Amino acid sequence: MKSKKLILLLIAAIVLFAAISAGLSQQKAAPSIAFTTLKGEQLTLENMRGKVVLVNFWATSCPGCIKEMPELKDTYQKFHAQGFETIAVAMSYDPPNYVLTYVEKNALPFMVTLDMKGEIAQAFGDIKLTPTSFLIDIKGNIIQQVLGEPDFAKLHALIEEKLKEAI
Repeated sequence: MKSKKLILLLIAAIVLFAAISAGLSQQKAAPSIAFTTLKGEQLTLENMRGKVVLVNFWATSCPGCIKEMPELKDTYQKFHAQGFETIAVAMSYDPPNYVLTYVEKNALPFMVTLDMKGEIAQAFGDIKLTPTSFLIDIKGNIIQQVLGEPDFAKLHALIEEKLKEAI
C-alpha cells in the first residue's frame, strides 16, 4: 500500500515537473498586427522577422515615458546597424499633435505610430499602463515584457545576446 502511494506520488511529481518545464520553454509569439508609422510606412511585425524589435507603449503625458526616451534613442542608435528596431506606440488617448510635436522636437530616430483605436495595445494584451515595453526576438517571439522603465544595462545585454542569434 505504501509503495503504491509512493509510486503515485512519484508519477505526480514527474508530471508536475514536465508541465512546469514545458511552460517555461514555451515562448509567446508577438501579435500579428499591422500599423502605419508617422512617416506613412505600412509595417507588420512579421516583416521585421530576422531583427530584434523593441515595442514601447508610451504617452506624452507619462513622466516615466519622457524620462526613458533619451535612453531608448541611445539604445536604438547603439544597436540599429546590427539589426535592432524600435517601434514607439503612442497610446490612443495621446493627442496626435502632442505626439507629432514631441517626435519632431526630440528628433526620435525610430519608428513611431499612433494607436488611434487602441488596436495595437489590445493585441499586446490590452496595455493600459505606460511605459510598457516588449522585446521580440528574431523569430518573432516575445522574450521580455517590462512595465515601467527598463534596466537599460540588462536590456542592452539581452539585445546583444539576441542579435548574435541573427548571425
